[in-house]
Amino acid sequence: MIKKIGIRIFKGVLIFVGVILLYLLTTFILSKITVNKEASASSNITIYILTNGVHTDIVVPTITDQENWSSKIDFLPSNLNVDDYKYLALGWGDKGFYLETPTWAELKVSTALKAIVGLSGTAIHAKYHKTMVESGSCKKIEISEAQYAQLLKYIQSSFETTTDGSFMKIETKANKGETDAFYEAKGRYNPLNTCNSWANRGLKAANQKACLWTAFQSPIFQKYE
Repeated sequence: MIKKIGIRIFKGVLIFVGVILLYLLTTFILSKITVNKEASASSNITIYILTNGVHTDIVVPTITDQENWSSKIDFLPSNLNVDDYKYLALGWGDKGFYLETPTWAELKVSTALKAIVGLSGTAIHAKYHKTMVESGSCKKIEISEAQYAQLLKYIQSSFETTTDGSFMKIETKANKGETDAFYEAKGRYNPLNTCNSWANRGLKAANQKACLWTAFQSPIFQKYE
């Protein structure tokens, strides 16, 4: 009996390791396949991709002729002038990670398990920035108005909305400063649909260089080195 239990445990471990290795191999292969940038006659909108080393944000201009984000994302305190904040970083991800995990050291097993199986829901983190500085973790991308229109459509479709079309702000103390907030999002987070997968799809929606698919941030940024 003990021997049979040991064999079952061993087989279970082998299957688990095999699934993990298959996942990593698939991620490696698909992330190396580049979706090429669409040729455009004009590139007059500047966006950025921004990473903290784990998570990718898409950064858009706060105000353009096509969209005034401050009319939808209006959480700036009254003592701050929206005209001083030229950019808005937007990232989609697991709600449990966003709201309950300020640092990796505080990650709970229950939060991680919920994220893996897609049970905790998702949120969008929005943060205003005064300026953006190009670096290894911040890449500038010039796109056309038509491409930006496609990106806007993609990002806005990720927000949960009220009956009047307003974004649904999450009341929480998880904010990282006075220029950021969280909003309810559509979709479920899982190993095949991560925060970086969301950003990668955004780049594809705007016909910019992107991975065929990726779960991680580094393959995205390698496209812009």
